[in-house]
Amino acid sequence: MGILSWLFSKGVDFYKLLQEHSDLALKGVQALALYMDTGAEDDGNKVIKIEKEADNKRKELIDELDNTFITPIEREDIYELSSAIDNILDYCETTVKEMEIYELSPTSELKEMVDVILRGTQLIDKSVYNLDKDKKTAMNYALKAKKLENEMEFYYRRYLAELIKSDDIKYILKMREIYRH
Repeated sequence: MGILSWLFSKGVDFYKLLQEHSDLALKGVQALALYMDTGAEDDGNKVIKIEKEADNKRKELIDELDNTFITPIEREDIYELSSAIDNILDYCETTVKEMEIYELSPTSELKEMVDVILRGTQLIDKSVYNLDKDKKTAMNYALKAKKLENEMEFYYRRYLAELIKSDDIKYILKMREIYRH
C-alpha cells in the first residue's frame, strides 16, 4: 500500500466502532446483573461470552487505528476510551470466574454494587453515543458516570467494613477480592 493510499485510506467510522464496543459493555454488565439475581452458571457464561465478543471488537478498533492515518479525534483518546470500556467487561468476567472458583453465591451487597456499575455503564454508553453528535451532552453523561464512581467507593468501604466483622477469614478474603472487582 502506497503512502498516499494510506494517508487517504477509506473512512473508518471510529464513532460507530466505539458505540458497538460500548453496547457490548452494557450488555455484559446487564448479564452480570442477571447473574447476580440468579447465580446461574448459564448467566455467568453469558458475561464471559460477551466479554470475548468485546475483545474482538476492541481488536478490530485497534487494527483500524493502526491502519488509519487521520482519525476524527486523537487516536490516543480513542485507544484510552476503548481500553476503559474493555476494563469494565474484564472486571465483569473476572467477577463471575472468581465467584465460581471460590464457590460464592451472589449477595444483596453485590447486587447493589452491580446496580451502580450498571447505571454508570448506561451513562458511559449514552456518552459514547453522543461523541459525534453533541460533545457537551457526551461530557455531561461522562461526568454523571464519574460521580457514580464515588457512590461505588462508598459501597465498597461500607460492605468491606461489614465483611470484616465476620470470623470466617476465608470468606472475608474471597469476598474482598470480589468486592475489589
